[in-house]
Amino acid sequence: MPAEQATDARAKRAAGARAAAAGASCPSVTREVARRAIDAKTKPLGALGRIEDAAVRLAVLQRTLAPGVEKARVCVFAADHGIAEEGVSAYPRSVTAEMLRNFDRGGAAINAIARANRVEVEVVDVGVDAAPTALDALAHVRDAKVRRGCRNFLREAAMSESELATALAAGEAAARRAHVAGVAALGLGEMGIGNSTAAAALLSVLTGRRAEATTGRGTGVDDAGLARKRAVVDRALELHLAPSQGSAREALRRVGGLELAAIAGAAARAAALRVAVIADGFISTVAILCAAMMAAQEDAELLSALSTAVFFSHRSAEHGHARALEACGAVFGEEVRPLLDLEMRLGEGTGAALAIPILRSAAAVLGEMATFESAGISAGEHAAEHTAEHTGERITEHVAEHTTHHPAAPPAS
Repeated sequence: MPAEQATDARAKRAAGARAAAAGASCPSVTREVARRAIDAKTKPLGALGRIEDAAVRLAVLQRTLAPGVEKARVCVFAADHGIAEEGVSAYPRSVTAEMLRNFDRGGAAINAIARANRVEVEVVDVGVDAAPTALDALAHVRDAKVRRGCRNFLREAAMSESELATALAAGEAAARRAHVAGVAALGLGEMGIGNSTAAAALLSVLTGRRAEATTGRGTGVDDAGLARKRAVVDRALELHLAPSQGSAREALRRVGGLELAAIAGAAARAAALRVAVIADGFISTVAILCAAMMAAQEDAELLSALSTAVFFSHRSAEHGHARALEACGAVFGEEVRPLLDLEMRLGEGTGAALAIPILRSAAAVLGEMATFESAGISAGEHAAEHTAEHTGERITEHVAEHTTHHPAAPPAS
C-alpha cells in the first residue's frame, strides 16, 4: 500500500475510533471511569506513564472517553511595569513594545514554536507603555490596553480596583474568544520587562516567603542586579503583606501586573468553560496560583474547575518556580508536576506550546487505541485489570439518557 493510502487509512481508523467512543460524552466520565478505560488498552498497565494521567484528566475535563486537542492556542498578554524603574531587569522598558512588533512579524520564539506544532498565537496588549499610534500598524496584536504600564509598587499599589477588574476582564474575554473558536487547549504566556520581579513579589505576598525563595535572575541580571531585585521584592513584602490581609485579589492589585491579572482572568474563565489551561513557566504559574487562591477565597466550584483544567507545561529554570508549583499543589490539594523539564526560562508561552503535542498524544491514546477485547489480544494474568467495567460502548448504554456534550460547544447561557 502506498504511503499516502496508509496514512489516509490510519486517519480513517482514528476517526472511526473517536466516533465510536463519542457516545461516552457525559457528566459521568469520572477519573475512575477514564482510568478503567485506559487500563483496557493494548499495553501493560501504566506503561505510558504520565501520558495516561494527562489522558484521564482530559477525559474528565471534556466529559468524554474520546477527548481531543485538535485546535490549540497560546495567548501572550503584554504589559509594562513601573517597578522596572528600580533597575531590576537587564533590558530597558522599551523592549516590551519592540517585542510586540516582533510578535506581529512572526519572528519571536513563540511564533516559531507555535508554527512547528500547529498552535495558534494571539497577542494581547493589556498595558504596554507605548502611544496608541506607535502600535496601530500591528495587525496581529489585539488592543485591550488598560493603561500604559502599571505603577511602581514600592511607591503605591500597582493597579487601582477598576484597572484590576478591567485587566481580569481582558483575560476572560480572551478565554471566551478561544472557546467560541473551538479551542480545546489554551496556553497562557506573557511579555513585559520587569514582570519576573512583579511575579516574585506576588508570590512572596501570597505565600509570605522572602525574596531569597521566590526571586531569580529573570532576564539574566548579574549578581548585583539579583541583589537589587531581591531587595525590591523584600521591600514589597514589608509594604504590602499586612495591607493585603490575606486576600489574593488585593495582593494582585498591589504588587502584580496587568498581564498577570489578564492571565488569572483567562485561566479562571477557560476552566469554567472546560477548556484545558496550559500554564507556561514561572510568571504564568504565579498568575494561575493567584487565580486559584482567589477562587479558594471566593468560589469553591471555580477552584474545582481550575484543579481539573490546569496543566503545567514545564519546570522553569527560573528560581522560584518550584515554590510556585508547591503553592499551587497546596491550593489544589494534590501534587502538581510539569510535563516537561527543558531548562527553559523564556516565557512568551513557549513551554505551553511545546506541551500541546503531549496533550494531543494523550487524547489519541485514550480515543484511538484498541482494547485487548476489541483487538482479540490475550491479557494473560492481568485480564481482570485490563477489562474495563466501563468501556466506551458500555458507558454509552449506562448514560444513554444524557445528551452528548461536545467540549468546544458554547455554553447554553
